[in-house]
Amino acid sequence: MTVAHPSRFAVLAVSIALALSAAAAQAQDANAQQGTAPAKKKPVELQAVNVTAEKRVENLQKVPISMTVLTTEKLESFGQSGDTVLQLASRAPSVYAETSYGREFPRFYIRGLGNSDFDLNASQPVSMVYDDIVQENPILKGFPLFDLEQVEVLRGPQGTLFGRNSPAGVIKFESRKPSQETSGYARVSYGTLGTANAEAALGGALSSHWSGRVSALAQHRDGWIDNDYTGKKDALGGYNDRAVRLQALYENGDFNALINAHARWLDGSAMVNRANAIELGENSFVPGFDRYKVIQDGKNKQHLFSWGSNLHLNWKLGDYTLTSITGLERATTYSLGDVDGGIAIPHNPSQQSAVTPFPSETADALPHDRQITQEFRLASDPKERLSWQVGTYYFDEDIQISNFSYDTLNNHALNGYANQTQRTKAWAVFASTDYKITDDFDVRAGARYSHDSRTFRVDRLLSPIGGGPLTLGADPHDSRWSGDLTGTWTINPNVNVYGRIANGFRAPSVQGRVLFANSISQAKPETITSYELGIKTTGMDNRVRFNADVYAYNMHNQQLTAVGGDINVTRLLNARKTQGYGGEFDLEAYLTPNFIVTAGGSYNHTKLKDPTLAVAPCGAQCTVLNPLDANGNALVNGNPLPNAPKWIGTLTARYGIPYGESGEFFVYTDWNYRSDVNFFLYESKEFQSKPFLEGGLRVGYNWDFGKREVALYGRNLTNKRVITGAIDFNNRTAFVNDPRVIGVEFRADL
Repeated sequence: MTVAHPSRFAVLAVSIALALSAAAAQAQDANAQQGTAPAKKKPVELQAVNVTAEKRVENLQKVPISMTVLTTEKLESFGQSGDTVLQLASRAPSVYAETSYGREFPRFYIRGLGNSDFDLNASQPVSMVYDDIVQENPILKGFPLFDLEQVEVLRGPQGTLFGRNSPAGVIKFESRKPSQETSGYARVSYGTLGTANAEAALGGALSSHWSGRVSALAQHRDGWIDNDYTGKKDALGGYNDRAVRLQALYENGDFNALINAHARWLDGSAMVNRANAIELGENSFVPGFDRYKVIQDGKNKQHLFSWGSNLHLNWKLGDYTLTSITGLERATTYSLGDVDGGIAIPHNPSQQSAVTPFPSETADALPHDRQITQEFRLASDPKERLSWQVGTYYFDEDIQISNFSYDTLNNHALNGYANQTQRTKAWAVFASTDYKITDDFDVRAGARYSHDSRTFRVDRLLSPIGGGPLTLGADPHDSRWSGDLTGTWTINPNVNVYGRIANGFRAPSVQGRVLFANSISQAKPETITSYELGIKTTGMDNRVRFNADVYAYNMHNQQLTAVGGDINVTRLLNARKTQGYGGEFDLEAYLTPNFIVTAGGSYNHTKLKDPTLAVAPCGAQCTVLNPLDANGNALVNGNPLPNAPKWIGTLTARYGIPYGESGEFFVYTDWNYRSDVNFFLYESKEFQSKPFLEGGLRVGYNWDFGKREVALYGRNLTNKRVITGAIDFNNRTAFVNDPRVIGVEFRADL
């Protein structure tokens, strides 16, 4: 596989821009030759982007936080081939994502900070907030993206307004809200691999005070991976993913209430593991690797149902606003996979390459997950020289997790069963203020006090390795302050410079996967202090928007997960210290009235600083690059964090060619790049992913002033194969990205 390089990404960006410009010039020349006068150039400017990063509506350029906003057009293009929320990986500076669970359980990383834990009670340092409701359980974080206003990516600690478990940052999803104006759309597409998507929304007035909106999504893909062991064609890789959202908005004078109900149903394949897929001594696929084929003797299936509801109440009390946000989220899931990804006994010599040392067939289930949240917030008028907001927050989560193991060679009989229960309660009080000291200098400060406690129990009834029944428990708790201080200087109306100091924390965690172990592990709270300098600018008569920042952070007691290894045990660790630094930028520009380009990039350097931190290296043959201690464990001091690419780059370009009075031909392309990543805490030649450049393209025509559109699309245009993850305890098992998908799409707006 060709290795991409940051310089090649830049060359590609320039090449695309030149190609689109050339196409436009040719079209204009053609019009001139036919006697058609080119359309008169119209003055254009970038629209103001409003965000709610600090829980009030503000212009993006006035918010002193490193953040990226992903618009509806970008989200619709990224997700055309049925991608999950993982489509956001490398689509914003410093943001990466991966999974070992298929279409559920995304794991996000910002500035290199994330968590590779695959347990269903795993906490993450990247908080995901959907319509102002935190999605704590990793299953809830995978809710599909549809009918959204925008996505806001907030980089760096967000300890004041978002509290616990946000030391890396926050990703906020904002649904399109109901209004009195009738609006809606329908969007359908079909592509290769039997990839079909249907999405629709309709909203408008229900009465003089009530308005509503209903949105729905259905995604389907045929099975496309053959299992040569069972002889079944198209056995794996398919799915049916459906989601719906209902909203009702009541508005009457100084009071409004928004009611939201949503649900998701998913049936399909769990992650498809590929046994012995990584070449010994290399981070590449073995010769003859076929993405469309596996040889597996274990079972594979996945089912998920989640639903929730939330209520937003707002009272305007003179110069103050009182807000109440109540949320309920529930989920159940069962995910079964052939973990080793291969077979124990080959039927013929051609299957010998898939033989693994022993079969591993396991499942995780979430029979019960209930989350209740409540926030009250009182805010002053943000237009005053001194503005403020104070609030309280309550979180109550009750989950049950079941872990299963199956004997593949005994007709898949159950040979291991454990049950985890966890009750988490947390509360917080917070305050934030914004004081305009002068017209050109503004200071923001905030503080939050949080208390977190949980009760964890695990019962093992049956062990696949001969261990008897056991019961273990833990009751960690913690109380902690977090906050931020920011100064913003307005150089001129188009340039703001800011400096920010912020800290945050992740609450203590418990890991209790005891099918293959006789103990549980705990991690102390992690804390972070971050320093950031940034600039936000507009120029060229508001045709260019450029924002950039540099940052550095120190994290203490970072919670890490040692996954697998030769002991086949997943356990929590705390690293004494982790350091990181880097920079990010976002650019949006109208190069011509019909040609708009966006670009973003980041550099993230991470380093573990703990001379005594050691983890079990691979159980399969691999080339470990770290020194080993007396116990044969790899010393990881000085290593970068797992799944933390140093370089991320993203580019989109759209060129429109007006046709007739209300039509337009257009070309839209997007490309994203990420440099190589390590999969585990230790470094090895095999368990790394090479740099990866992926692109998409839309070519189409819209008419009736953009209300109707038909387009051809392609995702993963170059059809590159890349190792996206691995399992190291049994053999060199790999995960692989999806192949190229090409399709056609039609959209109609009201």
